[in-house]
Amino acid sequence: MTRRVVVTGLGIICAVGNDVPTTWTNIINGQSGMGPITKFDASNYLVQIAAEAKDFDAKDHMSQKLIRRSDPFQHLIWKAAMEAHEHAGIEYDAETGRRTSAIIGSAVGGMSSYQYWSKLVEDTGDPRKMTPFAIPMLMANGGSDMVALELGLQGPSATLVSACATGADCIGLAYDLIRANRIDRAMAGAGENPILPLGIAAFDRIGACSRENDSPETAMKPFDANRSGMVFGEGAGVIVIEELESAKARGANILAELVAYASTSDAYHLTAPDPGAKGAIEAVRRALEEAQLTPQDIDYINAHGTATTLNDAMETKAIKAVFGEHAYNVPMSSTKSMTGHAMGATAAMEAVFSVLSIRDNIAPPTKNLNTPSEECDLDYIPNTAREMPINVAMSNSFGFGGHNVSLIFKRFDD
Repeated sequence: MTRRVVVTGLGIICAVGNDVPTTWTNIINGQSGMGPITKFDASNYLVQIAAEAKDFDAKDHMSQKLIRRSDPFQHLIWKAAMEAHEHAGIEYDAETGRRTSAIIGSAVGGMSSYQYWSKLVEDTGDPRKMTPFAIPMLMANGGSDMVALELGLQGPSATLVSACATGADCIGLAYDLIRANRIDRAMAGAGENPILPLGIAAFDRIGACSRENDSPETAMKPFDANRSGMVFGEGAGVIVIEELESAKARGANILAELVAYASTSDAYHLTAPDPGAKGAIEAVRRALEEAQLTPQDIDYINAHGTATTLNDAMETKAIKAVFGEHAYNVPMSSTKSMTGHAMGATAAMEAVFSVLSIRDNIAPPTKNLNTPSEECDLDYIPNTAREMPINVAMSNSFGFGGHNVSLIFKRFDD
């Protein structure tokens, strides 16, 4: 018998908040986290705006020694993971640690450290300038390893890397391991720190970023006829998931049940989504089949919604293909319109938002949606959050390279 998997802890840090309560309040109120880039001098860049995490000081959460030995993306993961850990209220010992995993990924890992240390060695010509902690600072699984070491989690801690779908795939891997009785619980998600000269330059070079520098709060407009691209974000999202009987035995507060994970690849293009949406369609369809649900059972969809011309149209096409005429009856929204696009971390953040939408029966808005484009004609919850019954929420994530992931969360019913 396949084991049931429930959500018992949440953690987040992003452009609109450094914890779950603050972030969720700001998301529901349509608060934008976007503004001018302050992390470096971007005056010579065509893109000068981003969604930076604000008022976060790693020294408030970590030892100075650990900070020196890790990358900023790991600091963000640490913050979200420790919040999720405290929220779940699990006390780890030798036995529970043996059956628990940390599966917290990153699309690119330690970009900040890569940029800093490679420049230092090149400028000085002295390889001895390189820190001996460079490798764990660069690894995409470096944040996951830090969490596992801190809490004594000895289950598999390997992380999947699938571009902007990374956080969702890591949650999905953890879900599969629990269902297969390989582990009993996991901390899963992703974190990113990409607001750097290298990151901004690379994404602007392919035309993916908005250049509306004079109006950062309205620059990212998912599904809008005037959308001009994404705004880069940063942060981390982590959820604690565990096998149902284990959660019940310790009296856990069960927030939702994770009932489906589906992942596919387009095999179409390195950066552009398949215009026919074949991979996205298959991921959404498989998720519904795994959950044994119909399109009519889905109350809310947290969309990928990057505000790029190709993605928004493709995503709309995928939902129409799977849901048919019922697609027009299912509210969906892009919370990236407030958090920005934090690459693989955003998929994990959106899993957090999906669980919270079920908990509070409220669907977040798509900010800045004022003039829907012709090819994007579904109900995207423009500008104002919507109170409504939400028993089942789907979270979709799509990444460069053609990665497609669909997660489905359901109100827990024993």
